[in-house]
Amino acid sequence: MSATPDESTKSIRPEDVKLSVGKSFAYGLQHVLTMYGGIIAPPLIIGNAAGVSPADIGLLVACCLFVGGVATLLQTLGVPFFGAQLPLVQGTSFASVATMVAIVNGGGGLPAVFGAVLVAALIGLLIAPFFARIIRFFPPVVTGVVITMIGISLTPVAANWAMGGDAKADDYGSLANIGLAAGTLLVVLLLSKVGNAAISRMSILLAIILGTIVAAILGMADFSKVGEGAIFAFPQPLAFGMPVFEIGGIISMTIVVLVILTETTADILAVGEIAGTKIDSRRIANGLRADMASSAIAPIFNTFTQSAFAQNVGLVAITGITSRFVVAAGGGILMVLGLLPILGRVVAAIPTPVLGGAGIVLFGTVAASGIRTLSKVKYDGMNLVIVAASIAFGCIPIVKTDFYAGFPTWFETIFHSGISSAAIMAVLLNLLFNEFKFGNTKNASVFSAAPPRMVKQEEICGLIEGDHFENGKLIDKEGYEIPVVSPDEFEKIQTGQIQMPVPKLTQSPEH
Repeated sequence: MSATPDESTKSIRPEDVKLSVGKSFAYGLQHVLTMYGGIIAPPLIIGNAAGVSPADIGLLVACCLFVGGVATLLQTLGVPFFGAQLPLVQGTSFASVATMVAIVNGGGGLPAVFGAVLVAALIGLLIAPFFARIIRFFPPVVTGVVITMIGISLTPVAANWAMGGDAKADDYGSLANIGLAAGTLLVVLLLSKVGNAAISRMSILLAIILGTIVAAILGMADFSKVGEGAIFAFPQPLAFGMPVFEIGGIISMTIVVLVILTETTADILAVGEIAGTKIDSRRIANGLRADMASSAIAPIFNTFTQSAFAQNVGLVAITGITSRFVVAAGGGILMVLGLLPILGRVVAAIPTPVLGGAGIVLFGTVAASGIRTLSKVKYDGMNLVIVAASIAFGCIPIVKTDFYAGFPTWFETIFHSGISSAAIMAVLLNLLFNEFKFGNTKNASVFSAAPPRMVKQEEICGLIEGDHFENGKLIDKEGYEIPVVSPDEFEKIQTGQIQMPVPKLTQSPEH
């Protein structure tokens, strides 16, 4: 029985490709290692701010891993109305950390945090379809800016990891830490260059393993605490008591949820661009609903808001592995780490500088993907102004973290993120200049000046008298179509690796 058109279309999507079980879990582990530092940072920060015991902090970490794994499976595999079915790793959002610490310091403790997350997530779930309908306002000039800013905004994270991760540590920023990060980066680059495609795609994972081995030899890795604590433990629901609902905390967290929805929309568009798959408003809505549903369930299992991890978008770009089932395998690993704290302690023992060295390539790759998207933009109007102003505006909170310190809390919460700042600016400027065209003057801006149209000599050297274009095809004077090939295809044809396309007669010869 033949497949229906819908089934056929679905089966050929890049994200639907299935790898062997071994490769899926190997690449999935690479995703886990890439985001592990980011997913355990929020519970460590919030737990310490709340003054809970080390055992309770361990419980928070395990819960974050377990819920992150469940959320990843929901996002990648999907159920009706929930899940974008894209290679997106879900985990505890770092965007909400500052707000949750403020709630804790306000006297509400962790129960107030969980109450605020629960209500804000339900509000986000209700408004998710609205965000999905704004996809028409995300042309390449907007998505390119946002994707570029995702990479740029993550660069300080990589730098902090490379320096040691803990600014209070005595060796923070030491030459040893930075040297270990640089060595890991070098291994990533060298493995990426080797001729074997499998090794090249596993370069991040292999570099992290080799970097950890070197760190252990040099005495920079400590695995002594791996054996301490329980081997198996299921996350206990409501371990810190029933959620407490405070109106101030709920309002602040709702603003954070708006930021998370914006960033997750950007991540969905980014991974769609990288994978070369179709992204529409329905798919974005499914992805956002999965985000918010996971965030609503998270407080029951002692954890916080969930969102797509931008660093893993970079891993998809650099490896070229766009299979959602690979990321689903990573989600399974996260769940196991949450159920087996001993395995989580092994991964936690990986030195932060090693992750920093790998992160430099990963986060830079995200920015490069955005630049590639921006290369599709036609800079003959105000698009250059949109790109310039949006990127610069997005960089402000990155290069000057206290820039918005004097602003109202709700404003600082939104614009403290370089990603959301750039996204909001790009969308507004695109509306102003490209949607509401009334009052626009053609080429009025000095920024829109462009060189005159030119054609390089080598681009026309293959043409002869009578060649002309019709309906996007190059036709000779006899009416035969002239194949247009890429430089790589041209070289392979010249060397006999592939055959020359047979010329087709498209029209009657001219007389």
